[in-house]
Amino acid sequence: MILSILYVILSGIALPVGGIQMQYLWRNQLGDVYSLGLGSAACLGAAAATMSGWCSLTVGSFICTLICTLVCFLVTLKVNTQSLITFGLLFGTFIGSLGTIVVTNAPNGDLLRQYYLWGAANFRLEGVTGWDVAFSLALFVVGLAAALLDHKNLSAHFRGEIELSNMHKALSLLMIMFLVTAAVSICGPIGFISLGVPNLSRLICKSSDIRKHYLISSAMGIGLLLITFLVVEYVNFGIYLPISATMAIISLPLMAIIFIKK
Repeated sequence: MILSILYVILSGIALPVGGIQMQYLWRNQLGDVYSLGLGSAACLGAAAATMSGWCSLTVGSFICTLICTLVCFLVTLKVNTQSLITFGLLFGTFIGSLGTIVVTNAPNGDLLRQYYLWGAANFRLEGVTGWDVAFSLALFVVGLAAALLDHKNLSAHFRGEIELSNMHKALSLLMIMFLVTAAVSICGPIGFISLGVPNLSRLICKSSDIRKHYLISSAMGIGLLLITFLVVEYVNFGIYLPISATMAIISLPLMAIIFIKK
């Protein structure tokens, strides 16, 4: 239970902070950590690791996400932001198709169930080893430190005071991948929190200082995930409730607020 709460907190920080960084890099409220195919890559790696047994699910997820990020890294050096977004959507579709092929050819139902439970997101940490935890915590520390150290550049770039170089954007993307993968590789992809929460933060606080949104988004992310976790564990009506699906239902009123305010 303690380790589960730790990853509720870690995910509640990592995903919104990664999301707000993407929005500042793109100067676009639709910026999301999954927009460049990172979520699809994580699922492909997890599926390949689960079905083949060649490594742990966590390591497989990280390796594929890293490869996806390196591809996006190289593309970022060559194209503008709008082209990068288009590329990310197409690349994510391609990666997702590969994942579908791997999952469809699962050797048995138990492996398919194991992958599905991870893909639907949960904090049960089944099959997660001590090395997996240590690895993900190291990724989290590196990614969060990079976010905090780069706050001035990101805020100035978002305000249009400076234009970050493509190399800077590419390195930022790599650090965002570290931060996000720290949560996703262990708990699975969790929707809404990396896109909706940063937008809610920007509705609540009009400041362009990204540090304020780090704090607000993290507080909201932890709170929302904690509520979801408690519902899944104690108000589940005797059925299994995946984190992602449950959060989507709980987040519906928050999504309504975003549209009404906009």
